[in-house]
Amino acid sequence: MKMGVLSSTAMAIALLSSGCTHADVAPPAASFAIPDQWAQSDPAPISVDITDYWLLLDDPLLTQLVEASIANNLDLAQSAARLDQSRARLVQARSSFLPSVSGSGRVSRDLGDLSTNQFGFSLGADASWELDLFGQISGNVNAAEADLLSAGYSLADLQRLIVGQVAISAINARSIAQQLEIARSTLAYQEDNLRIARWRNQAGLVSSLDVEQARTQRAQTAATIPSLESSLTSTANAISTLIGEPPGRVLTAFQAVKPIPQPALLAGFAPPADVLRRRPDVRGAEANLLASTARIGVARAQLLPLVRLGGNIGTNSLGISNLFDVLTSSVFASVSQLIFDGGRTQAQIDSAEAGARGALAAWEQSILGALEDVESAAVDQRSADTRVGIINEALDAASNSAILARSQYQAGLTDFQTLLSAENQLLSARNQLVSAQADRASAFVRLTQALGGGWSEQDFPLPASDRTE
Repeated sequence: MKMGVLSSTAMAIALLSSGCTHADVAPPAASFAIPDQWAQSDPAPISVDITDYWLLLDDPLLTQLVEASIANNLDLAQSAARLDQSRARLVQARSSFLPSVSGSGRVSRDLGDLSTNQFGFSLGADASWELDLFGQISGNVNAAEADLLSAGYSLADLQRLIVGQVAISAINARSIAQQLEIARSTLAYQEDNLRIARWRNQAGLVSSLDVEQARTQRAQTAATIPSLESSLTSTANAISTLIGEPPGRVLTAFQAVKPIPQPALLAGFAPPADVLRRRPDVRGAEANLLASTARIGVARAQLLPLVRLGGNIGTNSLGISNLFDVLTSSVFASVSQLIFDGGRTQAQIDSAEAGARGALAAWEQSILGALEDVESAAVDQRSADTRVGIINEALDAASNSAILARSQYQAGLTDFQTLLSAENQLLSARNQLVSAQADRASAFVRLTQALGGGWSEQDFPLPASDRTE
């Protein structure tokens, strides 16, 4: 079933199949127009499939963790259970279209002086059927169908969010591991600087100020290592929870330093309306709106007459052999009409209408949030990509400066303050480059996530048996 455009009532109703909608289910249109094009993107469409966007990062460990989270995340397991509950409630709602039939049987025996000392047998069956003349039953079914759609999209959206969380956490872990490696290698250089400063001081070439400055620089760098180790452990343990396993294995995997993934720059997105169709949070909010609108019709139907048909058939005998010789039966119909209930039903209608207004606001909020996500993430990715290029140039210059300063200090051609400044600039540039690369990869994840990547329509379809055709 093809999803409808969010900006019109008829297209919103297309969330449900054509045979399962009711006249009272139509939600109002959004109070604002969906833009035709993005403000921060070229109009050409993306040429790559972003459904499994983590594969585009080309990081086997990240891919393994994402797929483990899809299979084992316990929040997803809870959401899947809620989907099964919604499916069971739909079956329950549809059962009201059918008659209710119950059977009974009894065996009795008189006791006492005047008893016949015989067993009495009776069998009976009762049937009742409520006619859906004014849409109360069909309205409940419509609401249950929309609830089922909402639960399915909630599960899909939760997967979309968890996949993005795992991917970004893995990128952060790569970044921290690299910063930890930078700190350790820098510490080795600074220990050499401290030895040189002490040798020059002992030779009377420099004052003890150089030694103290070298000690300060080394201690400051050494102090960052425990903090980075703690951050790496916390990030790895958070990933372990997301993939449904105890801490330990993930941390060990990230202790091996690997490059930060370098994603392709995405430009030229699908039109906003097409992106909104890919967003399960928007589609779930729309399904909630349909369910809330259907419940208004259910509440109003209580003000109209209720018609029930019923009947029974039975037999009564003092022996099994002649149990079916005499059968009795009856058929009846009843009509009931609410006259006075102290305003209870009207209050239910008011409550349903208020719920629908809230659902409409939530639906519109989800649309605006989705548009905001894409626009902001697009700018973030381009900015991060630009920063990487600029910092690469800064790193090259800082590296050359540190080499020159170190050789000149060893030769006694410059003071230690010059070397200290050059090496601090180099350390800063190396860390900035790692941060910029991580920001670029994280921006790619947020952008593809905002565009609706991270879940597949084929993985979350509602079975045909769950829809009224």
